[in-house]
Amino acid sequence: MTAISNLIDNNRAWASGKTEVDPDFFARLVRQQAPDYLWIGCSDSRVPANEIVGLDPGELFVHRNVANLAPPQDANYLSVLQFAVEVLKVKHILVVGHYGCGGVIASTEHTHHGLIDHWLTPIRYLAKEHHDELHALPEGSPRFDRLCELNVIRQVRNVASNPFVMTAWEKGEDLTVHGWCYSIENGLVSDLGVSVSTNEEVERMFGRV
Repeated sequence: MTAISNLIDNNRAWASGKTEVDPDFFARLVRQQAPDYLWIGCSDSRVPANEIVGLDPGELFVHRNVANLAPPQDANYLSVLQFAVEVLKVKHILVVGHYGCGGVIASTEHTHHGLIDHWLTPIRYLAKEHHDELHALPEGSPRFDRLCELNVIRQVRNVASNPFVMTAWEKGEDLTVHGWCYSIENGLVSDLGVSVSTNEEVERMFGRV
């Protein structure tokens, strides 16, 4: 129980520190959740969404799963996306992968990992689709890192071609989908240059989807 007690103690210290700096901090959170951003990222514990971009609770709506996937058949992700777009009216959707992602690496291995193998199937297909590009790179980190980037780009396409997002654009709503990769080695994010803000931009960048 000591480890759990430490977490509770840490919570008390964190809450106290917040109110010392800003007495209205928690009262303000209770009144409204109005984030401008939806973060779709990896569950990896080394990738804390709010801290990476320097935002407080209430400023970033977050969905995380293994390897930051946005599969069109996943009800959990779809529920988060719909709520973010239709209710919260976020202005930016950040699809954020990270270099050295264990899920991406596992998708390339020839060993059985159980249920996670099914979840990672889209990345396995992606690796086959980009076989020539990936195998032109040295084995190890360079190849895995590029696959992490390709995965982010594919998930941006998935998000941008989702009916919730497409409908928002048809209504003229201000919404942009971005693709980033985070480096655990230096704490920096890289913009992969695949931001899209309209259905026309999606078609120009990805073709008909």
